[in-house]
Amino acid sequence: MTMIDVGAEARPLHRDGTPPVDESAALSAAACMFRSLGDPARLAIVRHLTLGEHKVVELTEHLGLAQSTVSAHLSCLRDCGLVASRPQGRASMWSLTTAPELLALLAAAEQLLAATGDAVALCPTYGESGGA
Repeated sequence: MTMIDVGAEARPLHRDGTPPVDESAALSAAACMFRSLGDPARLAIVRHLTLGEHKVVELTEHLGLAQSTVSAHLSCLRDCGLVASRPQGRASMWSLTTAPELLALLAAAEQLLAATGDAVALCPTYGESGGA
């Protein structure tokens, strides 16, 4: 392990020259990302955007949600770096910023649900009748 100078302190580097990962910060970021996808409406929006770009009005029609609700969820997903918009006339076209990675994550989640027999639905904390 070599050392890197960071201001007044030296920090060790891994053998490949990369700095060590702050595990606490990495876990916190991962938890935040999963919370951003943890709302059924946001997850439905993400899943619908896997089909391509959509306007808010199209998302509201497809999901049966109020325009203000869809806009609030899109704002959250944008703040998390998962979606972006571009202007098209007076409307905005929304799309996934990281479609391949999100598709892989959703596929992995479906595989995990299949492997556990959807046991998470019975979880007293996060299941369908849980407190989360």
